[in-house]
Formats: sequence, structure tokens, C-alpha cells
Amino acid sequence: MTLQKADTHPMPASTLYVNANATNTGDGTATNPYRTLTAALQQSKLGTLIFVGAGTYSSGEIFPLVIPAGVSLLGDVPSRGRGIVIVGGGDFSSASFGQQNATIYPKGGQIRGLTITNPNPKGTGIWIEGTNPILVVGNTFTNSGREGIFVSGTAKPVIADNSFIKNQGSGISFGRNAKGEVRRNLFQQTGYGIALSDRTAPLIIDNQFRRNFGGIFTTRQAMPVLRRNLIEASGGTGLVVQESSQPDLGNAQEPGENLFRDNHQADIQNNSNQALISGGNQVNSTKIRGNVQLVAMEVAAYVGTLPFSDIDNHWAMDFIRALTQRRVISGFPDGSFRPDDYLNRAQYAALIAKGFECPPRRSLIQFRDLVPNFWATGAIAKASQAGFLSGFPDGTFRPDQYLTKVQAVVSLVNGLGLQGGYPEEISIYSDRSEIPSYATNAIATATKLGLIANYPHPNQLEPMRPASRAEVTILIYNCLAIQGKVPQINSPYLVNAGALP
Repeated sequence: MTLQKADTHPMPASTLYVNANATNTGDGTATNPYRTLTAALQQSKLGTLIFVGAGTYSSGEIFPLVIPAGVSLLGDVPSRGRGIVIVGGGDFSSASFGQQNATIYPKGGQIRGLTITNPNPKGTGIWIEGTNPILVVGNTFTNSGREGIFVSGTAKPVIADNSFIKNQGSGISFGRNAKGEVRRNLFQQTGYGIALSDRTAPLIIDNQFRRNFGGIFTTRQAMPVLRRNLIEASGGTGLVVQESSQPDLGNAQEPGENLFRDNHQADIQNNSNQALISGGNQVNSTKIRGNVQLVAMEVAAYVGTLPFSDIDNHWAMDFIRALTQRRVISGFPDGSFRPDDYLNRAQYAALIAKGFECPPRRSLIQFRDLVPNFWATGAIAKASQAGFLSGFPDGTFRPDQYLTKVQAVVSLVNGLGLQGGYPEEISIYSDRSEIPSYATNAIATATKLGLIANYPHPNQLEPMRPASRAEVTILIYNCLAIQGKVPQINSPYLVNAGALP
């Protein structure tokens, strides 16, 4: 299936540059950037990428900074915005909470790699409401008068890989009917890590709550889903449940896998008017207060058969079935596959070791953060020696760090020695400006060979987003297909480089 014409010839995204240390007002180009974010935002339109240089953005800015729908602020994600600091706040009228004070008020788009502080007594770093997609990734929220982020109305943002440190009220607050996803964030030395009220119901997964006044606070009819979070060393309580709120901590069929430890007053305190069910969590029973029922898990043996409980009609279903039948990837004891969960570097190494012949091409490296009995040490050694994966300059491997989509592609292209792409291949992607320069050739090669699938828009790569289990499954399967080891599988979401002019 070929891409439609609109996808085959994407319009180039508008790009603007801002540098707080610029000597003049500038025109927004890389060589003559704007001095303020306000100036750049006034010139932005749908699809504009604003690259934010190092410096402090405060004087000359008009707060709150209103981000139009489809506009992205891009700083430095790997450092979580170190040295790219936005300080200030301004009053505005929230549609769901009346008069508020915020640093940034996005109407949509992405905010990546910034440090955000609102020092006002009731100041919020980012205020999110409305229905437009909003992605907040790789930022630092610190020293705000109230919270780092407030999510309200019917908003459903994705908030991932951020640090929330020393905010007076909470790291994130949820109100009204807000949902969304909160993934892999760090909450430290703040009030409550996350506070939820009204009828909010976000997914809160793979986060770390450390040395806060409290971990998570829920009240009214809040119903968050908590999975695989670490909540430790709270000055007060790890999880406080009030009124009619009912957080989902797992059940007999689906474990919560949250870890509560070393919280000063209690791990869980249920002050609500109903029992709280806790399934598959690590919690000290002597540190439970109120009506909390610890249920035993019903673990069914996984025998590698299909179907999984959660892949029917999933866009990657055929690839998942095919690769599972080859026993390269498997599901979970509860019968699920979790196709949209992200993969860390250790899990990816295990897939590489199972999926490909990995003759050693370089010497064995003893990574200093891996112990001999770590479950993936052998697979990591095999993938590393074969050239699929490398460590970091400090001698670590960082097995728990998530793999981005671009890293997965580069790994497979380099590890298998694939060739054949040309730089113009990447012009098919509407977000090609986000592809790191070191990855251009690898992405071009993978595109030419038909390895990449993107959902829901084939021409939107999202290269810096963590790769999901489904996406990596497709990449590995297609690599096996071009080696002639498995039959090709067609999908409307495969990128069609042949559609290029």
C-alpha cells in the first residue's frame, strides 16, 4: 500500500531559533535567533519547531507563554533542560479553575528539554487543559510556588521522563476530568509527588517518588491506575486515599507491581469509605493504615501460545503473532503482550540475542553497573560484542534506560551491517528535523529497506520517543524478512520509501 500524496510530499516544518544571550532582537534564524520565546511564539504557526538555546528566559517575556496547537519548544532532552531555564509566571483565566498563574499555557504541541520555574506563591509551571494532544518530555520542574504541572478539564497529556524537584505544592496536580499518561518521571523533595482530585483517572506508570513529603494523594472520585512505581522515603505517607477516590493498585489477575518502602508514617493510608484492593505490590503490611485488602495473584503459566488478551485489532497484531511464534519475544504471565509498553536497553538486548546470530566482532566489555547475576548480563554481552549496542563513556550500560525509536533503528542497521539508503529517503518524514545527525544514514537505510512502521501516521517518525514493544517487534521482524528468514507482512503503517518522487 502506497502512502497518500499528502504523506508522500509533506510540507516542511517551520523552524525558529531562540537564544536568551542574543545581542539583538534577531529574525529567528539559526545565525540570528530571537532573544525571547515570546517573539518566537508570536511568529509561530501549526507545525513550527522552536529550538531553544541555553540561557535564562525571564526578562522581556510575556507570561504565561501561550503555546499554539501544533507548536513545539525543543531544548535539551538528555540533560532534562540543564542550562535552558524559563523563570516567571503570569495570570490568566482557566476555563475549568478560574484565575491562575502559570509559566507556560500550551494549547497543544510539545515541550521538551527545558527547566521551568514559577516562583510566584501560587505559581504553576505548565497549566494543561483542553483536548489537543500535548507531550511534555525530558524537562525539569523545580522551585515553583505550587506545582510543576497542573492538568485539568478533559486534557489527556503524555508526561514522560521529567524531573520534579523542590516544588512547594506537588510535582503534578490533576483536577476535573483529566486523564493522560505519567511515565518514567522522578519526583523528589517536593510536597506530594502527584495529587489527584475530582474525577481524574490518569495512568501513572514506571515513576520514582523519593524523599517527598508524600508520594501520591487521591481524593474525591479520583481513579488513577498505578503500575510499577517506586514510592520510597516519604516524610509522611507513600499513598494517601481520601473520600470516594479509588486508585487501581492491581488485582488478582493483573499485578500493580508498585514498590513501597521506607516511608516514615505509612506506606498506604486508606481514609476512604471503601476497601482498597492491592494486588501484586511490594508493601510492608505493618505500614498499612485503614481498610486495605492484599489479594493473592492468580498466575497462569504462559506457554507461548496465542492469542494474547490485548492485541486484538492492534495495528501491529500480525507482526506480534509471527515473532512470538518464532519465540523471539513473549508475553506476560497474565496472558497480555502489552504492545504499547516501552522497552529498556536490557530487554532490547535480550530480543537481539534471541532474534539474530550474533558472532562477536569486538572485545567483551565489563560494564561497571552490571552484576554477574543480573538477568540480562549474558544477552547484553552478546549484543554488545556483536556491535548492536554500546555502553556509555563512564563505563556503564544503563540497562533500565529506555531505548528511543532512533536508537533501535541505528542499533539494527549497524549490528546487521545494512546499507543502501540515501539522505533524501528521510524527506518522507514530516518530523525529519528531529532526527539526530548521527542517525541520518541509518534511518535512510531502514526507510529504503522498508523496516520502519509508524502508527497512526506513517510519515511521522517521532525519532526521540521511547520505542514500544510493538514498534521493536516490527523492526526485528522486518530485519528477519529482508534476510529471507520469514515471509514479508504487509501493513498500511509501513513507511513506503518507494512513494518518494
